[in-house]
Amino acid sequence: MVLQALPQWAVRILEVILISPLIDKLSRRDFISDEEKAVLADVVAPPVTLKAGDNIVEQYDRPSRSTLLLEGFAARNVVLMNGARQITELNVPGDFVDLHSLLMSPMDHGVVCLTDCKVGYCPHEALRFISQTQPHLTRLLWLETLIDAAVHRQWLAGLGRRTAFGRLAHFLCEVYLRLASVERAQGHRMELPLSQAILADVLGLSAVHVNRSVAQLRADGLVEWSGRNIRILDWNRLVRVAEFDPTYLRLGRDPV
Repeated sequence: MVLQALPQWAVRILEVILISPLIDKLSRRDFISDEEKAVLADVVAPPVTLKAGDNIVEQYDRPSRSTLLLEGFAARNVVLMNGARQITELNVPGDFVDLHSLLMSPMDHGVVCLTDCKVGYCPHEALRFISQTQPHLTRLLWLETLIDAAVHRQWLAGLGRRTAFGRLAHFLCEVYLRLASVERAQGHRMELPLSQAILADVLGLSAVHVNRSVAQLRADGLVEWSGRNIRILDWNRLVRVAEFDPTYLRLGRDPV
């Protein structure tokens, strides 16, 4: 059944369901009205499926749209002239991977699919209209870009001062809470379908160091890690060894 064959009210419900990861995340931070949900549903185009390795945005692009990640994992990355890559933030469902491209062009980094992904495109023209007509929704979206910057600061601190083990522990704490906030993880269990080579690009380590750090997490009784499936066995102790403070993720409801 195509959307055009449905009553308008049913179409609207389906559109809101499609962007539910974003709605879930925003609703945890502040109350979001039905009107604001409808506005977001109206500006996000129908989902498109991308393959692992596809570029959502290339470094130095001038995008005319921002991309909402609906399913899968993506990453912001900077590629050096010698081909070396540093991942600067992991994107999970509910993330606008390049909301800042509305004002920042050309892009100083790229965004790549780490797994097969489902995305929805949002034209910059529509985002500008939101900024002119929906002040509260604008502030919520602005907050998203501020949280992105906070994530970058934490990752920078990790690269500069945390041990390899501490970086991985901190990363797991962050990713678990971000996935849980969009109903993609629960009970201290999550799926993380990322190879150790990708984790090396995330953590600024060699694949050998990542392997050793994973082994240490297991040996210390902090996690069970089998393929893509991770179970955190002792959350409080993992938080302590990671020196993890979730304040920067802004997971509590605090009106903006």
